[in-house]
Amino acid sequence: MALFSRDPAAKAIKRLVERTPQRSTVDLTPGSTVFGLVLGSTNETTTVVDLASQTIVRWRIPWPEDFVTDLAVFDVVEGQLAHDIERDDLAQPEAVTLADLPRRLGSYHGRRVRKWLEQLASPADGPLFGFRGPSAPYWEFRGERPSVALIAADRGPQLLRRSDDGSTWVRFGWFGDDVWLLCEDAHAIRTMEATRRTSLAGKDLATSLGFRPTYVLTTLSQPIDGHCYKSCTGLLPRG
Repeated sequence: MALFSRDPAAKAIKRLVERTPQRSTVDLTPGSTVFGLVLGSTNETTTVVDLASQTIVRWRIPWPEDFVTDLAVFDVVEGQLAHDIERDDLAQPEAVTLADLPRRLGSYHGRRVRKWLEQLASPADGPLFGFRGPSAPYWEFRGERPSVALIAADRGPQLLRRSDDGSTWVRFGWFGDDVWLLCEDAHAIRTMEATRRTSLAGKDLATSLGFRPTYVLTTLSQPIDGHCYKSCTGLLPRG
């Protein structure tokens, strides 16, 4: 708490997060201003905790074609909903579209975040996203299941780098399943590149990342050749 008292910017972020008026549902009013705590960000989707409802939402952000997202875990961001928020994607029922690039206000950590993550962690109710394997046909989705799962892994996670194509993968155990997902977390990918290792786990992974990964943020992709794929879009600390 001493940090907040010394740093006016951090104090303002703390006040914003803790004094945002609460509501029971996500505000879907076109053009409205929304605030979120980033859990993971790629150019396809940015997953946030909506500060007003404490619900997980996916933001479609109109990044410029040659720009790579610079949003990081636990960034506090402000965005404006588009006039057409495109709430008709049955594979991604949490997704909404922003009118423009969001504004990064700062970052926020602490007990409140830890509590949110504990509450938002996905329960064990069968295989990840309701199906086994890496993907499912788009036409099978009905908007009944979430496209985001915050996983508190039973084992791992472990980062692996494939020598044939240079891709980074996350492996973890979850209620008896041995799950392998393509990693799209930029920080984790850079970590693997910097260490020049083919595998990182346990203390080595925590040291390299700069934190102990407690949660794996998993999401479903937009359709690729008619199928939606599971991937890891974030490795998160406890809070």
